[in-house]
Amino acid sequence: MTADRDHHTSLPRWLGAGFGVVSAAAGIGVAHLAAALTIPAASPLLAVGSVAIDAAPTPVKEWAVRTFGTADKPILLGGIAVALVLVTAGIGLAASRRRWIGVVGMLALATVSAVAATARIAEPLAALPAAVAAVVATGALLVLVRFGSASGRSPDARPAATRESPLDGRHVRSGRFLPGRRGVLLGGPALIAAAGAGGGTLVSSLRTSDAAVGRDQELPAPVSAAGQLPDGVQLDLDGVTPFVTPLADFYRVDIALSTPRLDASTWALPIEGLVDTSVSLSYADLLEMPMVERWITLSCVSNPVGGPYVSTGRWLGVPLADLLDRVGVQPGAEQLFAEGADGFSCSIPLDVALDGRDALLAVGLNGEQLPVERGFPARLIVPGLFGFVSAAKWLTGLRLSTYDDDIAYWTERGWATDAPVLTQTRIDVPGALESVPAGEVTIAGMAWAQHRGITRVEVRVDDGEWQQAELAADAGPDLWRAWSLRWESTAGGRHDVQVRSTDGTGEVQTEERTEPFPDGARGWHSIAFMVQD
Repeated sequence: MTADRDHHTSLPRWLGAGFGVVSAAAGIGVAHLAAALTIPAASPLLAVGSVAIDAAPTPVKEWAVRTFGTADKPILLGGIAVALVLVTAGIGLAASRRRWIGVVGMLALATVSAVAATARIAEPLAALPAAVAAVVATGALLVLVRFGSASGRSPDARPAATRESPLDGRHVRSGRFLPGRRGVLLGGPALIAAAGAGGGTLVSSLRTSDAAVGRDQELPAPVSAAGQLPDGVQLDLDGVTPFVTPLADFYRVDIALSTPRLDASTWALPIEGLVDTSVSLSYADLLEMPMVERWITLSCVSNPVGGPYVSTGRWLGVPLADLLDRVGVQPGAEQLFAEGADGFSCSIPLDVALDGRDALLAVGLNGEQLPVERGFPARLIVPGLFGFVSAAKWLTGLRLSTYDDDIAYWTERGWATDAPVLTQTRIDVPGALESVPAGEVTIAGMAWAQHRGITRVEVRVDDGEWQQAELAADAGPDLWRAWSLRWESTAGGRHDVQVRSTDGTGEVQTEERTEPFPDGARGWHSIAFMVQD
């Protein structure tokens, strides 16, 4: 062991660290390609990141969503990548002196990845990408350490004309830079990493294109169409949210680190549990069933007061009541437990699914098949419930059960079991701290209380009297409603605005502020804006 250590003492520290990083990168790149050819979610970074999301304490999850919004997952991946660079740099440094430490280090990282993948994916091939990463990373590190070691004399002992730069591994000859041995050694694994990652991305894109996964089919005409929205639902005012949300702007909050890509030709949805007859529906079976189309507004429990996580669309799907009637519900069933390909699960109260509301197993949105990011091939939509208890995407199974038998993903983490949507009101214009001309100021925004509707919106400026806002046309209790108020400014400078709504049951939105955990944010939305003198 002493001879092994002494043989490598001439290897610069920066080079040893670099060997560790590029070796790991090569392993991860090739593993990404292997995952793309087998199980994409088993790619090492994705597998570890997904387990990190599952294992993170609820306060950490809330902080991430509150602080980073929809960028929380890219930031998580970036953090894992930075940590991996630091760890593998340390492994490379250790390997330059003790090769066995490098082998153990790379195998330990691969083992973490394999455990993470198999913990979330119950398939034999789930550990394959990690095994590939172990072989490639370990082999690359041993080769680099062996051939990158100095050959008995210090680089500084070479003639000045051919001295190797410690920064880039290039020789200087007659004023020209040429690749050196160490530069080639570092570049080789880097190219392998790039080729593997690029190849994996290409394979994934080909395997998950719309045509490849069956997202190129014509949807059936509904037996009950949504119809046209009433005139006047949209305010003709710059800055107010569009009543119908374009597909590209639909909010997305979920636990999926990478978007599941399910092939509709092989996809099947089992419906089982406390039922008279278990069934397994293919995508073709689903499209042959009578469907309805409905305008529905969705909102996320993670939405802070006045937040952006709310969208409206025209949904096409099979009523859940029809599906449950088909299988027959046995006595004792309390919930419809739904599971998705991303590892998410939710529990819809059975009485809600059967109370006559437009609860759907949806396959279409705004006139086309569900976008992959929105849950293709099928997802759940239940008006009046927050998504974390009702809106499972990328469905893989439905089960009639009791709350004791099946506990939903967020319920296990301390969130509410049943979570009706709360009454919310948002000020869209003026924007916070926006400067507006003196005179008449239009204050406007959106309000929602799905399945109860909005009957009144009131606005207060500078702690004055509450003034009733003008409501846009009502499109139904499952949809949000635009509102506006014209206010005459009498003084310049800062003005504070608060807004509240009354829902269809007569309940006035509460002033008391709460955080989203465990069942949604409460409180009036308030902003400040500036009137020009």
